[in-house]
Amino acid sequence: IKDEESGYNKNLFCIPKHYEEDLERVFIPHGLILDRTERLARDIMQDMGSHHIVALCVLKGGYKFFADLLDHIKALNQNGEKSVPITVDFVRIKSYC
Repeated sequence: IKDEESGYNKNLFCIPKHYEEDLERVFIPHGLILDRTERLARDIMQDMGSHHIVALCVLKGGYKFFADLLDHIKALNQNGEKSVPITVDFVRIKSYC
């Protein structure tokens, strides 16, 4: 996203009431994030070939993205020509130390 990107008018989206006053515009729509997450899963599966995948999630902020990415990888793994073993683990990092 370029610095001069103006984003989308918030009236184009369903915004929860408690965010309406705090939000001016939407820069990245949820659908675009989902599409790019699916594309990333496809790229990972293609790049890894038949190698074992070790997925490491940085808690707590990365959990939702990580879960969505793994869902796409699992779907590709189940519906694809090959099945690749996946190991999942989590790490918690202290910030501001």
